[in-house]
Amino acid sequence: MASGAYDMVMALGVEKLKDSGYSGLTRANPPSDGTATTLTAPARFSLLAPAYQAKYDVSRADFKRAMTRVAWKNHYNGARNERAQFRSEVAEETIAAAAPVAGDLGVFDCSGVSDGAAAAIIVRAEDAYRFTDRPLFVKALAFAAGPGTGTFDPDYDYTSFEEVVRSAQDAYAQAGVESAAEDLMMAEVHDCFTPTELVLMEDLGFSTRGQAWQDTLNSRFTLTGDLPVNTDGGLKSFGHPIGASGLRMLFECWLQLRGEAPPERQIGHRGKRYGLTHNLGGGPGECVSFVSIVGPEPGARSPEPGARSPDEPCQVAGSSTEESGSRPVVKPPTIDLLSRSTMLT
Repeated sequence: MASGAYDMVMALGVEKLKDSGYSGLTRANPPSDGTATTLTAPARFSLLAPAYQAKYDVSRADFKRAMTRVAWKNHYNGARNERAQFRSEVAEETIAAAAPVAGDLGVFDCSGVSDGAAAAIIVRAEDAYRFTDRPLFVKALAFAAGPGTGTFDPDYDYTSFEEVVRSAQDAYAQAGVESAAEDLMMAEVHDCFTPTELVLMEDLGFSTRGQAWQDTLNSRFTLTGDLPVNTDGGLKSFGHPIGASGLRMLFECWLQLRGEAPPERQIGHRGKRYGLTHNLGGGPGECVSFVSIVGPEPGARSPEPGARSPDEPCQVAGSSTEESGSRPVVKPPTIDLLSRSTMLT
């Protein structure tokens, strides 16, 4: 679409994990000398908790409370979403007392294993209003891939995903977002484990470094908070069907930005016009990251969602369902997506 080769396309994401007998995507490890250790995903992401506590002098008990609050929040939101796999609220006491999985991660700190599918129809910006009077315009698409050396790098401290920082910076530059905290109405992020969401709040610029745990306890990211996060319930309520999760997030942006989410979880605009989605693949120190930003205006901060200049090209979304320090991060060249295409999900 961005190249102008097509007028309309469909992006489809689908994953079926429940019958595979394995809790994620299968893959073959590269040849090695046999000395490399293997860790489960919960074990790898559990390393975030003690690292964060040590760096920012946060007590284990306080950080555990923040992790618990993340799970509580996302299950609260998912209980109000008919499409979620897990549709029940879970008391914080139940979450905190759940059986351990790895480190300080309990059962409710981990996303489930799920099947899922989602699709988006993408059309040229100039055609968007033929299909809906309220399309969503894609403001930014950004991707960053790291070299996968973090686990061997003595400078990597497990308190940040550099790839997320890079992709977020790229997306904000494309969309003209000066302050994520001030410009974003909502965000859907990759809460594969509760400490992941806490770290992402800082990598995406929603919280200052060392403060995400406190902002979470202060309800900043709830449905009624300053910046609602995972309003549909996130991976905690939908599980983690890998291929479908990103489009599921865009669908939630579609509902929320158009004011079509169920009343019990519809958030207010409060003058903010953008929604953000974030996906992560891999683990701490060795991952890829994708960030998108969408909004209802065809141009930068147009006063009315439906107002459009015929001569103003843009990208639209709509919906029905280098080097830094010692760890280089590779990004593809940014292309002018905003001038060529449109998405209807």
